[in-house]
Amino acid sequence: MDNDEPLEPEIKDEPETEPAARNSDETFYCEAEASVAIEKEKPGGESSETDLEIEDTEKLFTTGQRELYLEACKLSNTSVVTLELADNCIMEEGTLSLVQMLQENYYLQDLNISNNDLGLKGASTISEFLQRNTSSLLNLQLSGNNFKDESAELFCQAFSANYRIKTLDLSHNEFSDKGGEHLGQMLALNIGLQSLDLSWNQFHTQGAVALCNGLRANVTLQKLDLSMNGFGNEGATALGEVLRLNNSLVHIDVSSNDISNEGVLKISKGLEFNESLKVLKLFLNPVSMDGATLLILSIKRNPKSKMEEIDISNVLVSEQFVKILDGVCAIHPQLDVTYKAVQGFSAKKELLLRTNPMKLIQSYADQHQITVIDFFKSLNPNGRMMMSVGDFWKAMIQQDKVPMNPYQVRELIKKLAEKTGMVNFRCWCLGGTLRIMKPGGIKNCGLCYGSIKTAKFSPDAFNASLA
Repeated sequence: MDNDEPLEPEIKDEPETEPAARNSDETFYCEAEASVAIEKEKPGGESSETDLEIEDTEKLFTTGQRELYLEACKLSNTSVVTLELADNCIMEEGTLSLVQMLQENYYLQDLNISNNDLGLKGASTISEFLQRNTSSLLNLQLSGNNFKDESAELFCQAFSANYRIKTLDLSHNEFSDKGGEHLGQMLALNIGLQSLDLSWNQFHTQGAVALCNGLRANVTLQKLDLSMNGFGNEGATALGEVLRLNNSLVHIDVSSNDISNEGVLKISKGLEFNESLKVLKLFLNPVSMDGATLLILSIKRNPKSKMEEIDISNVLVSEQFVKILDGVCAIHPQLDVTYKAVQGFSAKKELLLRTNPMKLIQSYADQHQITVIDFFKSLNPNGRMMMSVGDFWKAMIQQDKVPMNPYQVRELIKKLAEKTGMVNFRCWCLGGTLRIMKPGGIKNCGLCYGSIKTAKFSPDAFNASLA
């Protein structure tokens, strides 16, 4: 080996240049950038002592930036309330790390970890965490995680004790009847859940009955999605008994559950006594027009019914059914029933039946050179801008200025009615967007936009006319 020392290359002095100032936005991302810059400036023949000094300087520099970055992350943790981690291959092992984060975070409210193949171990980790009742989580989505009946047992333990979670999504899993028994026990004990999605599982008669037994004791759940299961008529019978006793459920979806007219009869019996349910979805069940008639007559027999929407949109009905429905809507004008079509109606007749009532009223107003406001105020004996839904229904059916069928009146009520049960003529709809007349200026209006835009009076005078 040659022992001759290599000649030191001649190093020329170069004028020192000051580093360019960085703005505050760059400081959290300059760690790697600074490292490269130091590497480039390092002369090839410097001693090892110089190398160590540079490395120490680099270490100090990057450590400082890292601390700043981590501090910024801590600050952001106080403002992040929703975390979307769906379809991220978290799996069982990743659940442990996620739960460790949740134990230290007191701000997160919405967490979506759907479609992550969490399995039984993931369910166990989540269950243990939820039983502590220390989290700020309100909404938890666990759809599509390969949970089976053993996981349902763990969730039963968790949600029998947890009262913080308000919305839970366990859809698209593999719970069967045994899982239904566990979740039914959970429903009987839980006092926090308001919305539960169990759609696209494998519940059949035994699981359906068990779930309904739990619902009979539950007093907090408002929305329940059981669609795409296999309740059948026996499950529908158990659900009908729930509806007779339960006064907290507002929304139930049992679409595609193999429920026929026999099961609908049992559900209808429950609806005759129910005072809370507003939405019932029975889409894609083998129900005929006879079953549909049973449903709407049950609403007619219940003067305290709050029902607003029934979805039987795969059922073909007759003109006689429509007449019965009109009679029911005269008593419950808030009711909207979605069905497939009317047998025997031509496409033209069906189109006329559903002609936009807004356009009919506007056309009448234009022909008679009045505003739509004038038309509406003429319906009310006291000339005011608000009426109860029931009075408005009767007035629209009885008036002969703009003939309308009950379907069109229902559509009009949906556009103008408020949650208070009053129809407010100050509200108009244009293209699905609600417009409200405000003091201080004339706003464009969906029903009377033509007349309003050409109005010849001041905003103050116009607003005074609305009183």
